[in-house]
Amino acid sequence: MKTCILLLFTILFTSYTFAQEVPARWDELVAGDFPKAVEKSHKTCILPIGILEKHGPHSPIGTDLIHVREWAAHAVKEEYAVVFPDYFYGQINEARHQPGTFALPSKVIWDLLEATCDEIARNGFDKIIILNGHGGNPEFLHFFMQSLLNKRHNYAVYLYEPERDTVYAKEYVKRHKSALATDEHAGESETATLLYYRPDLMRMDRATDQSGANQARLPLSDLYTPIWWYAAYPNHYAGEGAKATTGFGKFITDHEIASFVKALKEVKADTKTLTLQNEFYDRVDNLNK
Repeated sequence: MKTCILLLFTILFTSYTFAQEVPARWDELVAGDFPKAVEKSHKTCILPIGILEKHGPHSPIGTDLIHVREWAAHAVKEEYAVVFPDYFYGQINEARHQPGTFALPSKVIWDLLEATCDEIARNGFDKIIILNGHGGNPEFLHFFMQSLLNKRHNYAVYLYEPERDTVYAKEYVKRHKSALATDEHAGESETATLLYYRPDLMRMDRATDQSGANQARLPLSDLYTPIWWYAAYPNHYAGEGAKATTGFGKFITDHEIASFVKALKEVKADTKTLTLQNEFYDRVDNLNK
């Protein structure tokens, strides 16, 4: 009896230890463990998308990339999924006048994203969650997502877009120090997030070296032009990063991690999206038969 109990304990302990040792990052997995990671993740892969662009005079060029990398890394400690390595190929033409910007042609970023999703699926995943950290990507990503219906895919893509949490929003406003309307690129909130995740990369003594104010150089109304951002923020800085604090950053990141974990669990349990997607493709294929 004692031997049986000891054997059972050993099996349980070994299983638990192995589960803890399977890395979440795709690039940190040993090839032999990859199928186990796919199974453990319920065939779910997170694709964090950042960008390389100037973030004011004080925050690193890879701020958006670092943000989503850390965000995903913290989330999968609570709810396992495989995390695709650093991906920084998005829409960032408006920052091409600033050093360090990496802006690829539109067709390239489109084809690369679809090819990346195809390759993720070829490796066994049928659920891909895009975790976007760059404010210049949503329009591109929405169009990309809708265009996936143009031909059959054997995987589903989910774009994480959290709903407004009124309780969190109320506390956020209470803790916020700078003007809410102008807290955008490298401003208080974004700076606070990086101050919490990677304080070693921040150069807060330079946060006031340039203006993050709206220059309002293009007085047009009810019209859109692609030069609007440059006209307003030629320094590629919008807000007051100097007012950021690590405490505010922790408040923001605690909420964003918890919210994403909730969505991640929902995706892993989802059985309807792929079914409905296949039903749609079947109806398209049989339309003229």
